[in-house]
Parts: sequence; structure tokens; C-alpha cells
Amino acid sequence: MHFSKEASAMLIQLVTSFIASAAFGILFNVPRKVLVQCGFVGMLGWALYYSLSEEGFDIVVATIAAAFFVTLISQIFARMFKTPIIVFSVSGIIPLVPGGLAYDAMRMFVEGDYNLAMQAAARAFLISGAIAIGLIFSEVTNVIFKRPAMKKAPSGKP
Repeated sequence: MHFSKEASAMLIQLVTSFIASAAFGILFNVPRKVLVQCGFVGMLGWALYYSLSEEGFDIVVATIAAAFFVTLISQIFARMFKTPIIVFSVSGIIPLVPGGLAYDAMRMFVEGDYNLAMQAAARAFLISGAIAIGLIFSEVTNVIFKRPAMKKAPSGKP
């Protein structure tokens, strides 16, 4: 079977993001019964991020969307598997963490390339903030939709 270059790249991205998320779950002792689901959450979040960034979206916007999606899937899995949401969301967010970018920024600082180092550090900071925004936005959305409709109180007027 022969895959196109784009399909091969996407397949590699999916497999490695799945492995990274599941491996992080192992490191943090998530229950074995949900390790595959943790990997799946990370893989889906990364797939959305990768697709959006390939379509030309800014990586900060793609990260917000992917983090929102990870938390949404985590909420669904938490209910389905009767497991705390943090098990899925923390493992699922790992592929989005800009560790390589932060490493590059520190390396550039050490090498004395301060302009590029500041750019890379700012980008890593923005991506990290985007992850937080996506997670919080999804949680807030969940609370809003889970809240029962407020009943109108009688006004006392006829």
C-alpha cells in the first residue's frame, strides 16, 4: 500500500501523539483501563492542531482550538469511563505543550542569540497561554450548558 507524502506525515503525527499521550499517562499512573483512551484524546487533539496549522491558521489559534477539543473529549470520556476528567485532559494536552520551542529558546539564550531567543520564548509563552485558555474556555462552556435553566421567580405583580 502506498500513501501520499501528506498522508504519511499525518499518520506519523497521529501515531506519535497517541504514544506520547499514553506514555505520559503511564508516567503519572493513570488507571490501565483508560490508557488507550488517554492516547486517543491526545491523538485527536493533535490531529485538530496539525490540521488547522496546515490550513494556515496561526499556531496560537490552533492550540486554543485543540485544547478546547481535548477538554471536551476528556469531559465525555470522564463520564463514559467514570474517571476524573484530569486523567484524560492532562494526558491529552501533552502533545500540544511547546517543550521543544522552550528548549530552543533556552539554547539560544545560552548561545547569546538574544533576539531569536526572545522570539522563541514569547512564542512558547503564547502557546502555553493558549493551552490554558482552551482548557478554561471548555470548562466554562461545560458549566454553562450543564447548569439547569433558571426558573423565573414570581414578580408578585398580576
